[in-house]
Amino acid sequence: MSTLQIIGYDLPDFFAELKKSLIPEISENLSAKFQPKEPTEYLTRSEVCKLLKIDLSTLHRWRKDNTIPSYGMGNRVYFKRSEVDEIINQNKLS
Repeated sequence: MSTLQIIGYDLPDFFAELKKSLIPEISENLSAKFQPKEPTEYLTRSEVCKLLKIDLSTLHRWRKDNTIPSYGMGNRVYFKRSEVDEIINQNKLS
């Protein structure tokens, strides 16, 4: 961040200098640090089975063994896309 000296400036010159140098720098730093958060994508059981090319019974077994985390709402079951992708990446063959 640059140093801005106020001595010798009248008020309009001060604000002009502020707009020219300091505000763009602060704006650039903030936009680099604060990016919009991507919403969590939830998948159904059939979507996960299709993605992983597995049977529904295999997915059920993996849920019961805690191999893949799942989330329930009422009688519905959902999976986070990011967690499914992470599990695939952790188990990839070298």
